[in-house]
Amino acid sequence: MRLQSLLAACAASALLLPLAANAGNFPAGKEGAYMAQCQQVASAQGVDAATAKKHCECGAKAIKDNFNNKEIEDLDSQDGVDAKLMQKAQMTVQAACKPK
Repeated sequence: MRLQSLLAACAASALLLPLAANAGNFPAGKEGAYMAQCQQVASAQGVDAATAKKHCECGAKAIKDNFNNKEIEDLDSQDGVDAKLMQKAQMTVQAACKPK
């Protein structure tokens, strides 16, 4: 499925977020960067702009709903992200944003 590939690429390439109990928010400017990167990856995979935007917005919402501020900030680090946390982020976005 294209959206599953899109999900994996977006999650692995920009902000890789762990599953958490508390809602949070992206640091200033980071949500826009996430959206831009996510939509760019989608376009490269042949997903139309409207579908890409909808999926990326859903992913951003899932991130904010399931991760706290510190976790969101930590996952934008330059020193790498734990593979288990990356997998949880991918699963969270996939579950929240899968086509119906």
